[in-house]
Amino acid sequence: MVGWWKSLLSFTASHPLVAVPALFLAGMLFWGAFNATLEITNREAFCISCHEMRDNVYREYRDTVHFRNRTGVRATCPDCHVPRDWQHMVVRKIGATNELYHWLRGAIDSREKFLAKRLDLARTVWADMAATDSRECRNCHAFAFMDTDAQQPGAGPQHVRGQIEGKTCIDCHVGIAHRLPEAFIEAEHDRFEREQVPCSDCHSGMARAPSGDDWAEDEDGRETEAR
Repeated sequence: MVGWWKSLLSFTASHPLVAVPALFLAGMLFWGAFNATLEITNREAFCISCHEMRDNVYREYRDTVHFRNRTGVRATCPDCHVPRDWQHMVVRKIGATNELYHWLRGAIDSREKFLAKRLDLARTVWADMAATDSRECRNCHAFAFMDTDAQQPGAGPQHVRGQIEGKTCIDCHVGIAHRLPEAFIEAEHDRFEREQVPCSDCHSGMARAPSGDDWAEDEDGRETEAR
């Protein structure tokens, strides 16, 4: 290796007209390949290329307004989970190598394993979003450009209150694109009742707390309002 490096330096010194353009071209090719890799891994198709994501969180996301809505404006996986600015994007990519390690180990390669780890996984994402002041959310949603008077009666006042109290998106919208972990719901439900949070904030169309036969179970065995 040392001999090869000395030979390269010697050639560069003795043939600058050839070596300098060659090194410049090599640098361009490397930079192009690096950015092409970033671009490919920023596609939704790459995000759901493993069944762990495709069969769990992506399946849930397809049922939300972020996937399909009246305007056709869609937020893909990278829009929410990958920073747009270059330096933060690279840091996120480096951090994702830890996720690759756990994927190779099969840490959540079954539905049972995923559900068992779901609360920890969710809290990690929520903490990251809180630490960046919901940076990726703000690519599309920003307090400064919200017309709170035109929002739904429950949303407008909450957004005004959020600005006053210095809240960030993820403080309230932890279940906006994926189902909340069952363990989180169980732990938080008593607090919601104590704080008299309206049932309709979490359960669409529910004005009161149901009881008895008013409850039904979804496909994952979680209680929902019976229709």
